[in-house]
Amino acid sequence: MNQAVEAFLNEVWQEVMTIYAKENTQIGELEHRSSLQAGIMDYLQVAWRKGKFTWEAGKIHIDIYEPFSWSDSSYKIEAGPYIAELTDEQLTEEFFPALCDRVDQLFRSEKFGPSFFDFRFQVVFEFERETSTISLNRRLINEAKRTELRKTLEHFIQTRVVSESPGDMPGEKDLFFFADHLVDPELMRQEEKEIDPLVRRLSAKLRTDPSRHAEWIRHYTAAFNRWAQEYFLPRYFDRTRDYGNYWTLKTGQDLQAVDGGELDFFLYAALQVGLTEPDNRQDYLELAVQLGSQRAADYLKTGSGKFASIYRGERVEGKNNDVTRTIEIRILTEEASAYEEALDYIIGLLRQGFPKGYQLKLKSSQKHFLPLKKLAKSKLHQFFANALSYPALFPKLAEYADIAMEEFAWYEDVESGEKSVMPGTYAVMGLGLYSESYFPLVRRYMELVDTEHQMVQDSYAEVFIEAHGLRAEHMPVFVAILLGGNDEGRPVKNAVIDTPELAEALVQVLKGKEIHERELVLCRIFGSVKKLAAAARKAQPPLKEGLEQLVALQMLTLLK
Repeated sequence: MNQAVEAFLNEVWQEVMTIYAKENTQIGELEHRSSLQAGIMDYLQVAWRKGKFTWEAGKIHIDIYEPFSWSDSSYKIEAGPYIAELTDEQLTEEFFPALCDRVDQLFRSEKFGPSFFDFRFQVVFEFERETSTISLNRRLINEAKRTELRKTLEHFIQTRVVSESPGDMPGEKDLFFFADHLVDPELMRQEEKEIDPLVRRLSAKLRTDPSRHAEWIRHYTAAFNRWAQEYFLPRYFDRTRDYGNYWTLKTGQDLQAVDGGELDFFLYAALQVGLTEPDNRQDYLELAVQLGSQRAADYLKTGSGKFASIYRGERVEGKNNDVTRTIEIRILTEEASAYEEALDYIIGLLRQGFPKGYQLKLKSSQKHFLPLKKLAKSKLHQFFANALSYPALFPKLAEYADIAMEEFAWYEDVESGEKSVMPGTYAVMGLGLYSESYFPLVRRYMELVDTEHQMVQDSYAEVFIEAHGLRAEHMPVFVAILLGGNDEGRPVKNAVIDTPELAEALVQVLKGKEIHERELVLCRIFGSVKKLAAAARKAQPPLKEGLEQLVALQMLTLLK
């Protein structure tokens, strides 16, 4: 080996081993690792980055994780004078093969323990000169380790996914790796019939734990997104920007060469991504059309074909697309019968299995909204507020809400965030403000709503009191509304317990609640249990006795 090449190799390798030793110490300190993680290290990039004035005045850059285009986290070291002697031929035919050999030997050894390296590894080398750059890469696979991971994965599927036992749940750190493995063509067949049953099974199993269920959805939709962005799309498109879905079909791309099976899986991935990123779903389907997918074109135009896509009635025209989860409503005559017809159309779709978390496009000359500041002023909100202006439609709106409400589901009328709401929200909140007849529906909604991930209901208690006042007979539904808010919900300004009847009603409702529920209710009404005690001391009989009962109820529970 040429002396300059050898000097360069030794300099690089000494630094790599120093870095790996430090990383290995940190990896050894990690606790509760998932059995689905074969190892951590899967990438090494060695690069010579030219200097500002001359290429020889640069530095060696070493990355042990694939670098982002917008950051520089490389380890940087100086090089000796040998760097100027290296030729492109020596770098390509001597240095890079020798570097790969050393990496391969280390990769297959147990020097840093079985959890250090993943079953695959990528070696990247770049060398910048004044006007040119050498770029080389090699991919390594440890077949024995991959086989072992496949066995572990199959055991996990049988014992943690397929298993009917409620105690056989995935560990906290398993969800990310399982989702990642689902879209790994080196571990599993990339076919909807293979992957979808596992996604659905684990989703059903985790529904009993709202937080874990939401985490699982985030992980598997993100995994499908990564597969699309990093594996599928780069095969047929060039990315024109670092961020977003800016892709152009590769020049001279032969559409006949597109793998039909992979394209089908890409369509499936697009639908899964759409659960959390509707805009990406739309972009992916449009890209699939560019690859010649008639199925994607049909999805965009009419949906899956499960539903008649066009509706023309006497007072309403409608369209729907279950793939893009959109319903379009055009009100031809602004009257109660038109909104009743529109509600019947939507209810009929939901009864047939149309996604409850849809987006609505509305053409109407009326523009009503509910008096809740935190609710998004979307077309969906507008539609239900318009319908609520007709009291004769209240039973029909309640029928809709009964069908639409679904825990951990979300309307797609706004971007995912603070204003996202569960299906049925606009109808239920409106009915609860306009008629006492629908208080049971409000209570059921508040018991179902995801208090960890929805916030808009926090402001409902205040407008509820503005609409109905606070009476003793309202206390069961009022407490349900308070419990339907977030744990960090602010005190309700106009919730005043100023009569013995209200205090007694509150005592009776709280007797059947858990200690944390009692505390939440008391804090949202009085500010804190301490402030409740202060109010009781200052109150005059008979209100004083009622407030003291509330204090005693909470204190007695704490002592138990």
